Amino acid sequence: MNPRLEAELVRLLDDVGLRGSFLVRDLATGEQIGLDPDAELPIASLVKVPLAIAVAERFDAGELDPARVLEVAPGRMTTPGPMGLTRFRHPARLAIEDLLYLATAISDNVAADALFDLVPPPAVAETLARAGLRGITVRHRLQPLADTPVERFDAGEVHLAHELAIQAGTVGGGHPISQLDVARANTGTAAALVAVLDELWTPRRLSREAAKRVRGLLRHNVVRNRLAPEFTADDMTWSSKTGTLLNLRHEAGVVEHADGARFAVAALTESLVPAAAQPAAEAHMAYVARRLHDELRGR
Repeated sequence: MNPRLEAELVRLLDDVGLRGSFLVRDLATGEQIGLDPDAELPIASLVKVPLAIAVAERFDAGELDPARVLEVAPGRMTTPGPMGLTRFRHPARLAIEDLLYLATAISDNVAADALFDLVPPPAVAETLARAGLRGITVRHRLQPLADTPVERFDAGEVHLAHELAIQAGTVGGGHPISQLDVARANTGTAAALVAVLDELWTPRRLSREAAKRVRGLLRHNVVRNRLAPEFTADDMTWSSKTGTLLNLRHEAGVVEHADGARFAVAALTESLVPAAAQPAAEAHMAYVARRLHDELRGR
């Protein structure tokens, strides 16, 4: 990458208190450009993409029936953020295929854990390995993401949880908050997530039907306040999944242009500002991703 562009983008992230790991890949040529793309970070809800792949593969193989109905206990969460069954007050009966939609498109943790009951983390990891997709570690279900210091503070003290998240980590990625500890959390890299997206859009080892199903789920993602503003237009389609936990803000997706060009984009960021709501950080994150995309597309 042009050193001047790299320095400019790092400075833009610094201005809003972000550290970032980014990668953009042209899915036609394999050419790519990024910032620290091999940095390993906890990936929060981005783990739902490998989960969706594992479930969709089992649909295609006839090992799971998409129409099978399960009774799912309510999440009964009251803290801001969670959606879907995670906030339900009463049990619900849903088909596995609908749980997959809720888990992926609206990032419903309770729906995701119902799927993890069917395809546990080791099985998800095995699916990735069989497809030659490395660099993502799947260790646990989603329930731990709802048991962080945030849930222990009153609304007016949430910044204290973010202070702990920011200040208590080690240089090697260790952390007293297990969900932020790279040795205990579900982890990945921007490079690994781009490889997953590449396989979904141009399946070589995954089932074509399974890849198509997951692409459709990502296209219907309803969380569109992060990278989507920079990748949504009449001549562009943005399909993605976000991940958020304490001071982590991530998104990975594919932008498809009307002229046929397709680019995978992964952005993993850590905030150094102890605040839950940081719209400026999200705007800068999206801008940096778009600048990398434009640099690559312009070559």
